Amino acid sequence: MHRLRMNPRRERRRIIRVSGVCEILKAIPRVHDNTRESPPSRRSHEGTPVISPPLPLPPLRLQNSFNPIATGAFTPRDPTTAQPLGGGGGGGGHKNHRRAGRAAATHAAAAAAAMGLDMESMASAIGVSVPVFRFLLCFLATIPVSFLWRFVPGRGARHAYAAGSGALLSCLSFGFSSNLHFLVPMLLGYLSMVAYRSKCGIITFFLGFGYLIGCHVYYMSGDAWKEGGIDATGALMVLTLKVISCAINYNDGLLKEEDLRESQKKNRLIKLPSLIEYFGFCLCCGSHFAGPVYEMKDYLEWTEGKGIWSHSDKGPKPSPFGATMRAILQAAFCMALYLYLVPQYPLSQFTDPVYHEWGFWKRLSYQYMAGFTARWKYYFIWSISEASIIISGLGFSGWTDSSPPKPLWDRAKNVDILGVEFAKSAVVLPLVWNIQVSTWLRHYVYDRLVQKGKKPGFFQLLATQTVSAVWHGLYPGYIIFFVQSALMIAGSRVIYRWQQAIPPKMALMRNIVVFLNFAYTLLVLNYSCVGFMVLSLHETIAS
Repeated sequence: MHRLRMNPRRERRRIIRVSGVCEILKAIPRVHDNTRESPPSRRSHEGTPVISPPLPLPPLRLQNSFNPIATGAFTPRDPTTAQPLGGGGGGGGHKNHRRAGRAAATHAAAAAAAMGLDMESMASAIGVSVPVFRFLLCFLATIPVSFLWRFVPGRGARHAYAAGSGALLSCLSFGFSSNLHFLVPMLLGYLSMVAYRSKCGIITFFLGFGYLIGCHVYYMSGDAWKEGGIDATGALMVLTLKVISCAINYNDGLLKEEDLRESQKKNRLIKLPSLIEYFGFCLCCGSHFAGPVYEMKDYLEWTEGKGIWSHSDKGPKPSPFGATMRAILQAAFCMALYLYLVPQYPLSQFTDPVYHEWGFWKRLSYQYMAGFTARWKYYFIWSISEASIIISGLGFSGWTDSSPPKPLWDRAKNVDILGVEFAKSAVVLPLVWNIQVSTWLRHYVYDRLVQKGKKPGFFQLLATQTVSAVWHGLYPGYIIFFVQSALMIAGSRVIYRWQQAIPPKMALMRNIVVFLNFAYTLLVLNYSCVGFMVLSLHETIAS
């Protein structure tokens, strides 16, 4: 290919312009090494081959910073004459337009540079990378955006607002390509419901999980998260569960009511949702980033003001502000505690040779504190999601039986912090940790693997935990953790049976067994969760 010859004057301008940009960029403080914006690695982890998808996928990654050289946004000017350097003098309308355009570009570039500088300094101040900080801003914005939904008139406009606001915040947080990724499982699920209703549930299950697994393997998102980056696969995980549940419930609409469980009767769909209803359900910004997962039927009743959202004899519509403020204060406390603890218990310590010189009890205590520290990050994320869902009204789940009745917001609740930290048995952990996903797994995996007239066993438990592991990603650490969790729950059930076998008169012995179950849960949970945090097989075994 022939190389184009460049005018010497233009070449001189380009050199001056680039050198000026370099000086500006040198003045911008960089984020500390432990929060650098490294691109996600595509190296295979032990036992996890990198599989390229059949079609090239648009990148999920963020544009980490404003690129002034690529855009040609900076044009250095003479400080005394305000003329563009190397631009020559002279008048004329054409040159004046060029000067005006350059001036506008310079001001825009300066504003963008100042914004980028502020973003980077603020991100560095709280110890995160710029992409993560940008995600946090968009994530926090879901609270006011969800509140504004209350003032949108009409069902169609509400569906459009839910879909549009979720897509916009995704674009700002992850880039436009994230919405293209979201479209794939959404359209596959909807087309299966239109074309083959009798099998749409199982088709959507495998297609949705197949696409999610492809994204997990191709992008190796766990590496990006550990290195301070972030991408859209977390939101894609939540979306996949929504799409699958909608298709399965539409499939259940064909079955006889007497053959259905109570949860199936409650959530099944008789009529195919319209496309705008479906998009609003999938992208509703309050739960789009991190959950909680909810049902299509609940979303439609909330939007249309039906069911528990209709006018109640118990009084006016419940006020969400008290519950929302409680969730926000909880989120602030969780983030403050996490930022305080994380420098003291870094995950890098597990691969430090000094760690392997420690005694058993010191290593066990460090594993506990590392797991304890990591959990507060999830508590923060779920508390913000809870506030967003509550303030929109979707989190409302009914009234108490007290007098006067008080509103319940259980639909928005994704974690019970005290229930996790002081769990008396591993059996209760799915009921207090990632509550809505655990409910989804019970309704759409665990219960549906139990044959009619038979009791569930270890197979159903192991299969459910395996699906949960694959949903999180194909890292060895995830697989090891969730297989261990199945064994942990089975062991806790055995201890519970011992407890039940003790006569009521032997209260002291019963209390000892209760404490044994608590200690067993605490020990095994924090020992197992190391794999969930470090992800790779080598680090999991080494720790």
